[in-house]
Order: sequence, then C-alpha cells, then structure tokens
Amino acid sequence: MENPLDNPAMKRTSDWILSQEFPSDITIQVGDATFNLHKLRLASRCDYIRKQVSGINGSRVTHIDITGVPGGARAFELVTKFCYGENLEITEDNVAMLRCAAEHLEMTDESKGASLVGTTEAYLEAVALTSLAGAVAVLRKSEELIPVAEEVDLVGRSIDAIAHITCNDSQFTMSLGRTAGSYNGVNVWKAVDDWLADELTSLRIDTFQRVVMAMKARGFKGIALGTLIMLYAQKSLRRLNVHGRDKKMDPRQEHEKRVVLETIVSLLPKEKNSMSVSFLSMLLRAALHLDTTLACRLDLEKRIAAQLGQAVLDDLLIPSSSADAGTMFDVDAVQRILAGYLEHEGEATRLDYSTDDDFISTASPVNDVGMVGKLMEAYLAEIASDVKLTIDKFTGLAEMIPERARFNEDGMYRAIDIYLKAHPHLSEAERRKVCKAMDCQRLSREACAHAAQNDRLPVQTVVQVLYHEQRRLREAPTHPPSGASSFSGESPAPSLAYKPTRSLMGRHARGGAAQDELSRLQRENEELKMEVMRLKMRLRDLSALPPAGGAPPPSGRPPPPKKAAGGGFMNNVSKKLGRLNPFLRHDAMGGEKVRAKPPKDRRHSIGW
Repeated sequence: MENPLDNPAMKRTSDWILSQEFPSDITIQVGDATFNLHKLRLASRCDYIRKQVSGINGSRVTHIDITGVPGGARAFELVTKFCYGENLEITEDNVAMLRCAAEHLEMTDESKGASLVGTTEAYLEAVALTSLAGAVAVLRKSEELIPVAEEVDLVGRSIDAIAHITCNDSQFTMSLGRTAGSYNGVNVWKAVDDWLADELTSLRIDTFQRVVMAMKARGFKGIALGTLIMLYAQKSLRRLNVHGRDKKMDPRQEHEKRVVLETIVSLLPKEKNSMSVSFLSMLLRAALHLDTTLACRLDLEKRIAAQLGQAVLDDLLIPSSSADAGTMFDVDAVQRILAGYLEHEGEATRLDYSTDDDFISTASPVNDVGMVGKLMEAYLAEIASDVKLTIDKFTGLAEMIPERARFNEDGMYRAIDIYLKAHPHLSEAERRKVCKAMDCQRLSREACAHAAQNDRLPVQTVVQVLYHEQRRLREAPTHPPSGASSFSGESPAPSLAYKPTRSLMGRHARGGAAQDELSRLQRENEELKMEVMRLKMRLRDLSALPPAGGAPPPSGRPPPPKKAAGGGFMNNVSKKLGRLNPFLRHDAMGGEKVRAKPPKDRRHSIGW
C-alpha cells in the first residue's frame, strides 16, 4: 500500500516539522501513515492528545494510534497544520472532513485562539451551506463520515439547505411554472437542473430519501420531483435485467436493489401525470423481478391504472416473474390494472357534474375510455398467440372491457381469431365459449365477410354473423345511414317485432299504403326468424345422417344433396339466407322475381 507521506503536500509538512528547533518527541499513527510531531504543539490545540500525554506517566508516552480519526491521514495532516499555526485553506470539499476530525480530537478549546471546531462551523454557516453547490458537496462528503457527521448534524443541515435553496430559488420556481402544465413538452427536463440531478442521484438511497422528503415538505413536487426520482431510479437500477432472471446477481446485491426500488416507489409524487406510464411500467417489471412487497407492486399497478389512457402496448407486455406462471406475460397484473382503471373511471363519471375544479382536472379525459378499449383489444391480440394461455384467462380479460370502450367488435374478433388459430385442438363447446366474448351484431361489414368464411369459428357463431348481417341489409333502406363508416360499429341492436302505439296506428290507418308496408315488414321479420329455426333443424338432421347411404331421416324429408366440390356448408347457408331478401321473393308458380307485396287472402309461409 502506498504511504500517504509520499504525497507532496504531506512531505512538505513533514519536512517543515523536522526543521523545527526541537526534535520530535511523539509519533502519531493514522492507519498506515506515521507522523513525527511535538507534544506541546499538539496538546495546546487538541484536548484528546493532551489527555493522552498529561499526568504522571504522560512523559513516557511517545506513540499514539488514532487510526479511527474521521478522514484518515489526509484529515490529520490538515489538523497538524492548524496545530502548528500554518496557513490552512478550508474548502467546500474538506470542511466536512475537518469538522468531523476536530470533533473526534476534541479541538474545542478557544483559550489560545480560534478552535478548529469554531473555525469550520463559521465556514459552514457563512460559505458552504449558503449555496446549492456547497451544500451538495458537504452532504456527499458527510456520507463517508457517518456516524460522526450525524453527531455534529452535518447531514441534517446540508439536507435542509438543499431543500431550502431548491424550493426558494427563482431559477427552480420559474422552471416549475413553465412545465407544470405541459407534461409532454420538450422543456420537461428543465424542471430539474442537470447538475443538481447528477449530484443528488449519486447519493445513497437513505440519504436521497431524506433529501426528497425535505424537498416535498417545502413544496417541491410534480413533474420536477418525478424527473429527479426517475433519474435516480435509472442510475441505480441500470444493470437490472427486467426481461429475465439475472443469474449473476448474488443475494446481497438483489437485496440492495430491492430496498432501493421499494424506497423509490414510496417517494413517487402523488400528483397524476407526474410520472410517465412507461417509467411506471419499468418499475413494475423490476418489482416483479426482484419480488418486492405486495404493497409496492399494488401501488405501481394503481398508478398505472390511473393513467392507462396514456399507455401503449409495450407498457402492458409485462413478462411473467417466474416459470411457474405458465404464460409469457403477466395477465393477472393487467387484469388488476384494468379493474383499477374501470373503478377510477366509474367514480369520475359519477362525479362528472361536480363543481370541484380540482377533481375535474384529475378526471379521465372524455376519449380515454375508447383509447383504453383499443389498447386492451391490441393486448388481447398480442397474448392470444401464447399456447399456454387458458380460455378462462383470455375470456376473463375480454369480458372486462366495457361495451362503451369498444367502437366495434373488429378488434375483439381479431384477437379471438388469433387465439383459435393458436389453439387448434379446442372442442366446439370451448370455441363457443371463446366467441361469447364477441358481439356479432357489432362487427363491421368487412369483419362479417371474413367471419362468414372462417372455418375456425363454431357454426353457431357463423349463423349469428350471417343473421345479423342479413338483418342489417334488410333494415338499411328503412333506417338511412347517419354518415358513420362501416367500422363505427353502430349497427342496429336486435329487437322484437315492432308494435306501433295506438296513436301511431291511427295515423297509419289514414294512409293505407304505409300500414300495408308496416304489416309486410312485420311478417318478413317473423319469416326470417322461422327460416333461421329451420336452418338449425337442418343442421341437427345433417349431423344425424350416416356417413354412407341409408334410411331417410325420421322427419320424412328427402336426404340433403351431397356437398358440391366447389362449395361448402357455409356457402349453402349464405345462399339460403340470401333468398330472404325482404323486398323481393320468388313467385310460387314461376321463377320470376316480383315485388314482395303478398296477397291478403292467404298467410305467408316459407317452405324448403
């Protein structure tokens, strides 16, 4: 180990001491460094050494070991200069070390001039703790001098000075005012000075926690505080692999990072939008990876839920924390986040007419629900390809998405189609269970056309898609479009046969043509329902047929024709329903298409 006396400054001090009129009579040992000094000089300014060399046996003391002095040999070299009356330059970098060394050596006697304790205290009050740079420098040096730095309250005074200057300085006040209302603005980083952030993020987590709490107590909050915490988290957790288990991390390092993360989460500002969703998602991944406390993880999920409308798909793709989870992504965490968002959104909706401006400013935006619906549908489509994803987890998350958050069912249909493709061995009943998460009547025309030819969908779902599409085509002339596109999902909802009110019937009675048209539509609606029932009966008959030739079915009807090579059952169903155009029908005698106005002397019926 290099001898500290090889330092040029310390060598000059030793040469000066050796050049004194009297030879040295005591040796001071500080770690590996040895100082040959004079008892009289040291005892006049240092009570600790005076106690060691005084008394009956004091003259025999020639060697003292003070290895435990704060600051080590460098600090004692400066103390020696002070004892010999040499010019001692006190700076922001050495004042903390000198103050702690003076406290340890009991250098408080001012009978022969200013003591080292008094001198360092005067410098702290007049110079070091009056500027932000000085207070930060003292605090960083004090971390190396604990517990003596705590005994002389260097740490506490430095933290108070930083908090006071940061919150009252006009530079920080102006920067907070510029960025308070523009979270996505380019000036967000100006809220915290780059130099201050770099210095504070180098502190130990316990010291950083005390600084942040002192700043929050003095009003430093919002985006500026969130930016400072984010910088500290990125620097302290930069080597943490949140996308997989880090096998090189030993238990001690993992425990230290767990403590850091839990402390950071406890310091997050309570103001909404003070932290980005991407940063909160990164913290949640780290929390799952480090197996932090449940309260820590739930706090992060709650914060993400409050800002879910600002999230993107990558923010929700949280890897499973362990191999036992069974799925690639943590679906349970996303379910809890969505449940928290719906609870928050419901409360905001109930209090929407409140006159409390503070509450309204924190409520979800008007378009937030639709954005969240699209996000969750995209998330379902992303996780649907996981072969280990169970039906209950998939449908459970799908059913949580409220209807008001879905413009149409195209996104849900896409996710269901991907899930059925990734799970080809599902039974008919299981596929029907998956498809129950989709409302067929809210599909766009393009999605309906795709679903009608999709062999992965169960037959019952295909029939429902064809029925609602046929009904939409039938009702289109009577309900003129409102200008919405086919992707808007605003298709008419199913309803029973229309029954006019008494006053409406009176008006229709005065116009025979309108009354006949209304009656015709009612009959056509009933006929369409009967046709769907006949199709379902035909499906059951087809399933009961033997594979080869045999007896006719019990219904007495001739067996259905064999499937043509160029068609399929779905095409047959589609053609059958295509005959049910309510405005044209086949004449009973000929094949000519005529208007569907029926004769009044017989009832309508549709035969096979």
